[in-house]
Amino acid sequence: MVNALDAATGDERGVLLAFLDEHRRVLREKVLELDDEQARRRLVPSLTTPMGLLKHAVFVETVWFVCRFGGRTRAEAGIPETVDESFSLEPGDTLAGLAHAHERAVAMADQVISRLDLDETCIHPVMGQLSLRWVLTHCVRELAQHAGHADILVEQILAERK
Repeated sequence: MVNALDAATGDERGVLLAFLDEHRRVLREKVLELDDEQARRRLVPSLTTPMGLLKHAVFVETVWFVCRFGGRTRAEAGIPETVDESFSLEPGDTLAGLAHAHERAVAMADQVISRLDLDETCIHPVMGQLSLRWVLTHCVRELAQHAGHADILVEQILAERK
């Protein structure tokens, strides 16, 4: 794993992958500051919880890379059919289990990414043909956004202890 600063003079692929890795790590580490009970807390009207963000990150890695570029169906990959479902927590979900699932999803995504050129494409049912370059940029943005959400939620939850 290369951090984004180390990739500051790297090529386009190296920079994209470094930022992707950084936001993957930041999101996972931020949510893991909580215990399971805290991580299930809903502080906003949506399905967004710290644990739900981590579960959604598993979905993001899997749907874009394993499914869209890797050719597996959502059912084969074991992910839900809708984005909203990807935030839904099951009674048996734990931070440790989701952190492990996230690490596995990242590893599978990285295997797919490593075989592709930035100009290779996938088909999205609404947006049409998308390059790996576009998808990587989209995932960097999405994971950065969710890492920010996690940071705010975790800060609010931990502040209650003081």
